[in-house]
Amino acid sequence: MPKPIRKAIFPVAGLGTRFLPATKASPKEMLNVVDKPLIQYAAEEAIASGVTELIFVTGRSKRSIEDHFDKSYELEEELEAKNKTDLLTIVRQVKPSHVNCVYVRQPEALGLGHAVSCAKSLIGDEPFAVILADDLLDNNPPVLSQMISLYQHYQSSVVAVEVIAPEQSSSYGVVSGRVFDQGLTKMDGIVEKPAPKDAPSNLGVVGRYIFTPEIFTHIHKLKPGSGGEYQLTDAIQTLLKDQLVLAYEYEGVRYDCGNKLGYLKATINFALKHPELKDAFKGYLEKRKKFIE
Repeated sequence: MPKPIRKAIFPVAGLGTRFLPATKASPKEMLNVVDKPLIQYAAEEAIASGVTELIFVTGRSKRSIEDHFDKSYELEEELEAKNKTDLLTIVRQVKPSHVNCVYVRQPEALGLGHAVSCAKSLIGDEPFAVILADDLLDNNPPVLSQMISLYQHYQSSVVAVEVIAPEQSSSYGVVSGRVFDQGLTKMDGIVEKPAPKDAPSNLGVVGRYIFTPEIFTHIHKLKPGSGGEYQLTDAIQTLLKDQLVLAYEYEGVRYDCGNKLGYLKATINFALKHPELKDAFKGYLEKRKKFIE
């Protein structure tokens, strides 16, 4: 029986330069999509998938993430005193009582591989998930839950992928391999941001991973690449020599909130599903349509 996935790493030390000046003093992970920050959507996906320990790899100017998941005694007391029970419930649901949040610093921005390795002592010998909050994935069941089911069945590391256009390859890690099962590829290689002519397939990696703890050994052996960074992609490439790694074409919709257009698409589509806003917002968009046309 494989060990359960109880822990998830959230690398949140990045500077978010694409969203300046909004991210000058506030983390990009705290950008709101309607009424929740990106990091909360990511945390909710993990919690709904059975994760009970959220490990945030932070950097400077990320204190607001810690504050967001911390208990706010003053706010809760005020809401309770004013009998605003609905809002009180929302505040308390940010971090359910059975979930533990842990924070570790990444002292330098040395790449995703390095960020994951910062949490090694907190993971121990357990399998774990890595979630990049930039990728907002919308589905029921959650994408991470789908991947955990695969891990439990095959007892192997799993990397989420989606079909990409050839011209997009230079923005993704691109995998190669052979068909293993429906929606699954047995990986034999992975290349970070190849030129379209060099891309080994049309499957690009998105920000969801499940790893066995052996990945840390491979990260530790990495040599720094461009900019002195330690790439997680390179560690996955060497992990392939030791164990099965599956690329999974997940079920769901992805919004790349690492760029402004993807963020705006997420905001519109989540607003159109919001129970309080959807009807009024849809009406507003219909009125605006004539100006766009």
